[in-house]
Amino acid sequence: MDPRLMPPEEFEPLVVDALDALPEWVVPIVSEIVVLVEDQQPAAEATPGVMLLGLYRGFPRTRYSGRPSGSLPDTITLYRIPILLTSPSPEDVPGRVLKVLGHEVGHALGLSEARLRELGWF
Repeated sequence: MDPRLMPPEEFEPLVVDALDALPEWVVPIVSEIVVLVEDQQPAAEATPGVMLLGLYRGFPRTRYSGRPSGSLPDTITLYRIPILLTSPSPEDVPGRVLKVLGHEVGHALGLSEARLRELGWF
């Protein structure tokens, strides 16, 4: 889908809807994570040939014994343009946003890429 068809002000409410659609049992975890929307991954951080749809940064709950003093909160960043480019139509965007968000929440829970793929959260 052409990213120009869905500007940020139309995309961001879909992220809020996806957050609301997550299972109740993840709410305490997600409430401690800052969810951000950016157009795309900064070029300095990008890997050539890889289109990143989202990114979790933080301490997975499997390794969590409390936030280190002075550390920044965990973040999930959803990249609007890659998500739109991988969505066949505007009707597919909400489902893609939920899947990317769920995938990154899975990383926050300590799930590996392989396990997330097994569970269908890729």
